[in-house]
Amino acid sequence: MSRTLIIDCNNKVGEKVTICGFVQTRRDHGKIVFLDILDRSGLIQVVAMGDMALGLNSQDVVCIEGTVSNRPEHMINKNLSTGEIEFQAEKIEILSKAEDLPFDMGVKDLDLQLPTLLDFRSLTLRFPKVKDIFRVQAALLDGFRNAAKKLDCVEIIVPTISAGSTEGGAEVFKVDYYGHKGFLTQSPQLYKQMMVPVYERVFTIAKAYRAEPSVTTYHLSESTQMDCEFGFVKFEDLLNYLETVAVEMINESAKNCESILKEFDVPMPKFGKIPRLTLREAQEVIYKETGRDVRQEKDLARQDEVDICVWALKEHGSDLVTITHFPTKKRAFYTKPDPANPEFSLSYDILFRGLEICSGSQRINDCQELKDAIIERGMDPKNFELYLQAFKYGMPPEGGFSFGLERITMHLLNLANVREASLFPRDMERVDVRLSTLK
Repeated sequence: MSRTLIIDCNNKVGEKVTICGFVQTRRDHGKIVFLDILDRSGLIQVVAMGDMALGLNSQDVVCIEGTVSNRPEHMINKNLSTGEIEFQAEKIEILSKAEDLPFDMGVKDLDLQLPTLLDFRSLTLRFPKVKDIFRVQAALLDGFRNAAKKLDCVEIIVPTISAGSTEGGAEVFKVDYYGHKGFLTQSPQLYKQMMVPVYERVFTIAKAYRAEPSVTTYHLSESTQMDCEFGFVKFEDLLNYLETVAVEMINESAKNCESILKEFDVPMPKFGKIPRLTLREAQEVIYKETGRDVRQEKDLARQDEVDICVWALKEHGSDLVTITHFPTKKRAFYTKPDPANPEFSLSYDILFRGLEICSGSQRINDCQELKDAIIERGMDPKNFELYLQAFKYGMPPEGGFSFGLERITMHLLNLANVREASLFPRDMERVDVRLSTLK
């Protein structure tokens, strides 16, 4: 008998079928055992005689033959997609036995410390609420792709090993590349810029690596970036595209996963009219709202991001706020200075519920100006030969932005740590397993 997905059992009352999945929980009531069986489509209650379920425990993999029946009216579970039916088991085949679990997978909330959550990652990812984090993340990826395609961007795949440092500075992972020096890319930036003369508008979803000696709740050594790059654009165009992609990506994923947001007890995102402020304007707002004087700082600190987002939600009904014109020297070498005041750049961040989730800028598109910027940052243009080639042979005015997938997921679901929003997080302490255990 061919397998029937659990969700399809709703349409097979009275029929004999076979379901396959994982035992989530078992509840013994005398000679009768109730099993919750989960497959990719949903969960169903199975009723079995005790001897038939002998030795069955959580996470055992089974195929069960039986008959779908209506539940007694007083046992209907309206919170379950199969809550009006149950499955009367006639034969149970065990495909794989699970060892005794290190913790109870049958609880509503898997209340584990973060190290334990990650030490047993291949197991904890099976827990429904943990699994739902990555359903939301998949919806964000879909939302980003759809929004980028609406803006006529072509998807590209870029390398993660480069000949030079993408952003400059020392926060790079060096690799021995057949006896030569290579680097894990800090972002897909240089490659997507090289593709502007090819397609004019491109997007990519790529890994980025930062050897940042930082152990915080919002930093990862390996993150997933969602990038767009546009040719023949002005600064205002870029701000419009940035906000369009942000709203469509977050809004559509939230709508598609509304039940999960309710499960995590977080509100649906609000966008109102997204305020746009220069860095200095934002710092003035912070001073007026909180009394904290950060008006001479060269960037926003974490508390600044929180405060400006509180203001944006209160005054504009928006969980998003766009901040522009960061100091040129604090931005990557390819960032275009503002012609009206070269001390500040045509750059921008977008903040979401108190955290920067996206950064970008208008880029320098003149080859000589770009070479000068590379030299000024203490780097050698020879290490950027392929990159500069694209500008040597004609580059239109262009710019773009990059969203951090894990950060958006974290703040959409109000997670305590960005590592919860990474399937297999990499940081200073972990690559699959804790590095301390490898010594």
